[in-house]
Amino acid sequence: MSRPSMHSLKSSRPKSSKSAFDMCAMMPVLAFAYSAIIQPLLYFSIPPAPGLQGLLESRPENRIFWPAMAAIAVVLAARNLSRGGRLALPPNIIGLIAYVAFAGASVLWAFKPDLTFIRFTQEVMVLTAIVLPALLAARTADIMRGMYLCFAFAALVNVLLLPGGYDTIMRVGSAMVDIGYQGYFSGKNLLGEFAAIAFLLSIYELLYPGHRRVLGIIVAVIAIALLFLSSSKTALGLALLAPFLAALTLIVGRTFRISAAVILVGLTLVYLVGTKLTGFDTDRIAYLLTGDSTFTGRTIIWSFAETEIARSPFLGWGYQGFWLVGPDAPSIVDAPGWVKLMPNAHNGYYDVMLELGYVGLTLLVIFLVTSLHVISRVADHDYRRAWLLLTVALFIIIYNSLETLWFRAFDMSWVVFVIVIAEAARYWQPSLLKVPAHRPRPATPVNPGRLRGTWRPRLGARS
Repeated sequence: MSRPSMHSLKSSRPKSSKSAFDMCAMMPVLAFAYSAIIQPLLYFSIPPAPGLQGLLESRPENRIFWPAMAAIAVVLAARNLSRGGRLALPPNIIGLIAYVAFAGASVLWAFKPDLTFIRFTQEVMVLTAIVLPALLAARTADIMRGMYLCFAFAALVNVLLLPGGYDTIMRVGSAMVDIGYQGYFSGKNLLGEFAAIAFLLSIYELLYPGHRRVLGIIVAVIAIALLFLSSSKTALGLALLAPFLAALTLIVGRTFRISAAVILVGLTLVYLVGTKLTGFDTDRIAYLLTGDSTFTGRTIIWSFAETEIARSPFLGWGYQGFWLVGPDAPSIVDAPGWVKLMPNAHNGYYDVMLELGYVGLTLLVIFLVTSLHVISRVADHDYRRAWLLLTVALFIIIYNSLETLWFRAFDMSWVVFVIVIAEAARYWQPSLLKVPAHRPRPATPVNPGRLRGTWRPRLGARS
């Protein structure tokens, strides 16, 4: 290739510095470190005020950290675009934007428009701080690896806190009962979520030799110990189910050339239709698994949620406008007994319907289906990475049937899910820093003896 053409090829690449792209890759990792380590430790050291008022108050560290992160993300994006870069929007990111836009519009009909607007702004800052830099990061940057190292550090800290006896205490009748270890998190279920995801990431690390495998074994052992100490049966069960379900989905998808989204949507429909026809519903499943048909009282909360959804079925009460919005909130005025004290419905899908109605649920389903489809496309580039992303995504998608994680700005598991879908989105289109895929095919070697009588260029001659 001549020198002028080589120069034009180099100049066609975006003029971005290596440090800028390293910073883009670090932003999601820093966001996770804050949600999983820094913020919980701050709450552990300086607990919020007790009662409803403490839950409603905004922490000063959140008012500083997330606006700063969002501002840095916007600056990085503007810098990249000014240097010739491009920002591709895969289907799952478009689905995410559609849901967030509708959540923002719900300020117009929210029960408490001021609180809905504040919480919507917080969510936008978190998503901007994670998704925007991740889409601009270099393909060679391993964001998931950086997040895993944070998991390893946090797991070690929770083990070191064991002698302190930081357990979750719950009143059962007139007695106070220890129901599980919570570490520096605010509850034992949060530690269970954390340990389960740490275990899933450790399985992926075992696929690599050397120090990565050694660290993976150590963290996996710690994660299993924390899972049992937290007594989080749901997290433990899903930690065992998700890897096999993800592997089976990818194998079937590769064999029959079907997207993982199609397979998983089909399985979900079969489950829903089957429960309706047979009457084998969640109550019976809960009784078989735990001996408690109410999922520790969750079915009582879900029954109340269904009645409130019926009062505003299409648009809901506004984004995060049902629970924890003051003493006159419908969750307090209308709820029976102890349900008044709940911060959410303990089901992400019920909460989406409470907040944004069936329109919001439809947008959530579109976002999840497109995310699963984009993750399945990762298998075309890196099969092991696709398995990891699908495993973590399935864990969080299923876990939302028992806990509320969707679009909860500062929640650790939601931050993990956002990083997963952003990581998958990076594989949707070729990296902007790569040389264009189309290159002239090299000439087939020819026996010099056959070139007798023909002109051959001298070695080192220019074309």
